[in-house]
Amino acid sequence: MIDCESADQARLYFDEDMSEPALIPIAGGISCLLTSRCPDKETPNEDAAALIPVDGRSAVLVVADGLGGGAAGEHASRKAIESLKLAIDDARGTETLLRTAIISGFELANQAVQDLGVGAATTLAVVEVVDGVVRSYHVGDSTVLVVGGLGKIKQQTVSHSPVGYGVEAGLLDEAEAMHHEERHIVSNVIGSPEMHIAVGPPIALSPRDSVLLASDGLCDNLDWDSIIHIIRKGRLSQSIMALAKASTDRMNHHTEGQPSKPDDLTLIAFRLSRSRH
Repeated sequence: MIDCESADQARLYFDEDMSEPALIPIAGGISCLLTSRCPDKETPNEDAAALIPVDGRSAVLVVADGLGGGAAGEHASRKAIESLKLAIDDARGTETLLRTAIISGFELANQAVQDLGVGAATTLAVVEVVDGVVRSYHVGDSTVLVVGGLGKIKQQTVSHSPVGYGVEAGLLDEAEAMHHEERHIVSNVIGSPEMHIAVGPPIALSPRDSVLLASDGLCDNLDWDSIIHIIRKGRLSQSIMALAKASTDRMNHHTEGQPSKPDDLTLIAFRLSRSRH
């Protein structure tokens, strides 16, 4: 059941270009969020993000990466997050499970983006946090990662793309995937009649575990070993800033043999409050 009283107001981030992360207590832990526009880009940031408290022990973390270019992508990501929040709000004070509300939110988002009628689409990555247990839901190639303090991967979502499926099947390695000519193609999106939702298993967080949600501006520029090395240790705000700097440096400076894909970038990290943040 979703309790009627929220611990705080939802925070929604649309067309933001943040230079410093927001550090916000939520769901018995701490969340750090940073979203920024692609370097040298004058059009809107097509990424959007949200932190939606449900009560003092639970919350929903969200990243959406709009596709379609310009206003179309921006409107799709905004509409998806607004639809998800509406579904969660509608379930407050009822017997509806948070999981059910989230899935309903994905379905509302999918219809709302189709109703825009401009051919736009967006990814949508969501993490539900309840009493220190997390579960992921995603459509598209925005990533959810859960990693332990020693670097053990406890969950890593599979990108809904030909390249992502190729890596999962062992047909491509990470280096090949990052340089593949079709790495920008997404095969499952919010805004498609064929949309399907990937739901992850529940994972009970340990005190040193880190949860990361990210748009593909991160994993198109940094390999997973580098991402894990940065996110698993240190203060959460410092880790997010280090990931953002490393990604932006790659976007701005192309070096032979290294990936470089200028893009909007959105990061949300979460740890239980018992850990050092």
